[in-house]
Formats: sequence, C-alpha cells, structure tokens
Amino acid sequence: MALGARVCTLLAEFGGVCMLLFPAVDLKGGRCVRLWQGQMEAETVYSDDPLAMAHGWVAQGATWLHVVDLDGAVEGEPRNVSAIERIVKSVQVPVQVGGGMRSVDRIERYLGLGVARVILGTLAVEQPQVTAEICRRFPGRIAVSLDTRDGKVALKGWQESASVHYLHVAQQIDAWRPAVLIFTAIQRDGTLEGPDLPRLKELLAAVSLPVIVAGGIGHVNHIRDLVPLEADGLLGVIIGKALYDGSVTFHEALALVQGA
Repeated sequence: MALGARVCTLLAEFGGVCMLLFPAVDLKGGRCVRLWQGQMEAETVYSDDPLAMAHGWVAQGATWLHVVDLDGAVEGEPRNVSAIERIVKSVQVPVQVGGGMRSVDRIERYLGLGVARVILGTLAVEQPQVTAEICRRFPGRIAVSLDTRDGKVALKGWQESASVHYLHVAQQIDAWRPAVLIFTAIQRDGTLEGPDLPRLKELLAAVSLPVIVAGGIGHVNHIRDLVPLEADGLLGVIIGKALYDGSVTFHEALALVQGA
C-alpha cells in the first residue's frame, strides 16, 4: 500500500478526518498552562479547570485530546494523575497522555485508567531496548515523542539535551513500530512562528511511521502548509497556544482539514 493510502487508512481508524487536530491540554500544578519554548518558569495559565477546558475542545469538534503532565515530565514521576483521570473518564473521545512515563508500571496504570495512548519520550532515549519491548507489548497503544531543539534531541521535560541528532533517534524509533511518532520542535513551541517544516520534511522522508507534529502553530496558514504533507505520512498536528490565545479557532482549523 502506498504511504499516502496507508496514512488515510490510519486516519479512518483514528477518526476519519484528514488531518487530525489534537488540542493540547498541558497540566502544571493542576492547572491548564502553556509554556514558551518548554521553559517551566515561562508559563501562561489559561484555566484552573483543565476538565472544563478538555470538554470545551470536544464540544468544538475535537476527536482526540493531547494531555501532558508537565510536572511529571520534569520530575520523572506523574504529578497530575487525578486531573488526567477525570478528563479521560469524562470525555467521549480518545486521549493520548505523556509526562513522566518511564516504567512499565506507570504505562499500565494509565492504560488501566482508559488512556488510549501513552506517550514515551525520555525513556526512548535513555532505554531504547526497554522502549522497543514496550512497543511490542502494547501494540497500538504507545506513541514515542521525539522532542528536538534545533535538531538535537531533548529529554526530561526538555530540560536536558542528549546531544544526539534527531534523525538518528527517529530511525531507531521507526524500527520499534509504535502507533505514532510525535515530532516537537521545542524552539518553535509557544512562539506562534510556524512549525519547523524543513526538519519535519526530513523526518517524514526518513521514517515509515505516521507522524504527528507539534510546535509553532500560530495561524491557520501554518496548518494549510502542513496539509500537503499528509501524503508523506503526516497524520496530525498538535495545537496549543494558538487555540488558547485565539489566533487560530478550532472551527476554522477543522474546516480547513476537512475541506482538504
């Protein structure tokens, strides 16, 4: 099956819309926040009620939610479990969750809560063999996040650099066959300056996995620029600050991808 056809088949399985939009619900101290370039001290608080925020995106047509425990990502231990559990158990769409997922026990715990897909990041860099086994053990339930700063892989909530080129790690991940690969350009995250298209295109050419891109969406034209990449394996886009600031409305973004 050609790559474009395979991705469209996957899109049908993941909700039937080309391309998928993932509103980001990032949790810090129990609140819904957005960071600037991953800096924990550079936060903007958008809501003290993440559950209400999650319901709001679903009401506007979201078919998936992207939830991250920022405290857990930095500290290595999940810190917003109760908030995540409330979201997962009350929304009627699948939820992918990341942040502090560094053991099989934690992965099993979140899957047991009803999380559709657990996101691994630091573990994939520090313990690749363990991550490969986890992907085999939980087929279709694991996403691996490739978080990069100017092409170098970052880990531990983006606070440390592994000094490894992202394509090297991407090709390792590709062999593990997780459900999806999430590519985040940290230097673009929260800036609204647009995604890192050159590195995204290089990644799509290097792997056969479906890819979700994050970081930098600030205008509906940024999404329009991504639509042609569906044929190369781009499954979806995570949108955060642009939605919360109103520079992109979910309705216009959804209309764009549905029209495409």
